[in-house]
Amino acid sequence: MTTKKKKKKDFKHWVGKAHLWLGLSSGLIVLLLGITGCIYVFSVEITAWLRHDEMYVQEVKQEKLPMSFLWEQTQKTVGEGKKITGGRVYNDPEKAAVFTCYKAGNQDAVLYFDSIDQYYNIYTDPYTGKVLGMYDEELDFFNIIKMLHWSLLLNAPIGQQIIGWGTFIFVIMLITGIILWWPKNKAARKQRLWFQWKDTTKWRRKNYDLHNIFGFYVATIALIVAFTGMVWAFTWFQSLVYVAGSLSITPPEQLVSQSKIIKTGKKDAAFDKALLAAMKKHSDAAGFSISKPADSIAPIDVYVGQYPDVYYVSHQMQFDQYTGAFLAERTHDDKNFGEKLITANYDIHVGAILGFPGKILAFIASFISAMLPLTGFIIWYGRTFKKTVAKA
Repeated sequence: MTTKKKKKKDFKHWVGKAHLWLGLSSGLIVLLLGITGCIYVFSVEITAWLRHDEMYVQEVKQEKLPMSFLWEQTQKTVGEGKKITGGRVYNDPEKAAVFTCYKAGNQDAVLYFDSIDQYYNIYTDPYTGKVLGMYDEELDFFNIIKMLHWSLLLNAPIGQQIIGWGTFIFVIMLITGIILWWPKNKAARKQRLWFQWKDTTKWRRKNYDLHNIFGFYVATIALIVAFTGMVWAFTWFQSLVYVAGSLSITPPEQLVSQSKIIKTGKKDAAFDKALLAAMKKHSDAAGFSISKPADSIAPIDVYVGQYPDVYYVSHQMQFDQYTGAFLAERTHDDKNFGEKLITANYDIHVGAILGFPGKILAFIASFISAMLPLTGFIIWYGRTFKKTVAKA
C-alpha cells in the first residue's frame, strides 16, 4: 500500500494565502477608494464647467478694484454670519476673485459634517465688486466624494486611520500580486502579458485574466497613488518621505516675520500694497491667496500659485500689516527635495502633475484598482464553491 506524499508548501503558497486574506479584509475599502478616486480625478474640470458663469466675469475692464474693497463688499453681501477667512485673485483677467468662509465645528465629532460649522466659496467680480455666486462646499457633491475618499465621511483623525491602513494593506496586495504573477520562464511570461481569449474561453478564465493582466499593468501607477495617499494618512510616513527626499532630519525652514505696530498705519492700504507687490514680483504666476493677520504683530501672508489648478510650485511671501513693507519670502527653489515632494503630493496623487494625460492615467489606475477586489473575490468564490460542490 502506497501513501501520497504531501506536497511541500513553497514561498508562493504563503504569499498566495497572504494575498487572499488581506484582499478579503480590505476589499471593500479598496473598492470605495477606487470608485471615489475615479469620480474625483476630473472634479476641477467638471466644477469649472458647472460654475462657469460664477467663476468667470462677463466683461473684462481696464482695472481691477483693490482687494481690501472687494473683501469688504463681499463680506457685506454675504453678511456677518459668514466671516471671510481668505481670498484669492488670479492673473487671468477673466477669472473672478474667490473668497472663502471657513469655520471649524466640533473637533471631537465622529462624523465629517459635525466637524465643520461652515465652508463657503464666494465668487466676486474683481471689476465691479458684485457677488456672482456662493456655494456651500460642505455639501458640494465633489467635496463629499473627496471626504469619502479621504476619511469615509468620518472626522479625519478617525477616518484617515481606517483609510490609511486599508491603503497600506493594498500596497502589500500589489506586491504579493506581482510575486504571484511573476512566471518561472519567458514562455510563460509572454502568455501573462496580454489576453489570449478564444471563442471557447470561459468567463471564469476571462475574469482571472482581467485580474492578473490588468493588475500587473496598473501596479506601478497604483503603488504611486497608494504611497501618496499614505502621506496624508500617517505623519510617520510623511516624515519618512521628507527624510528620504531631503536626506536630512532637519525640519523645513519656516518664515517667522513679525509686523511692527504703528498706530497711524492704514491696514487696508498695506493689505492692497502687499498683494500688488506679490503680483508684480511674480507677474507670471496663476493666482495669489491672501489672508488677514491673526493678531496685531502677525504679518500678511501671500501664497503664490505658479500654475493653474496644481500646487507643486508655490511661493510664500510676508509683508508688514501696517505698512505693507516686504518682510520675507520663501520660493519654491528655496525648498529642499523632500519639501517639494510633500508639496507635490496632491498633484501626484490625482495625476495633475502630468497635466490632463496624467489625470487620465490616474483615472484608469483608480478604475482598475476598484475592479481588482471584485475580480479577486469572484476567483476566490469560484474556487471555494467548486470545491464545495466536488465534496458533495
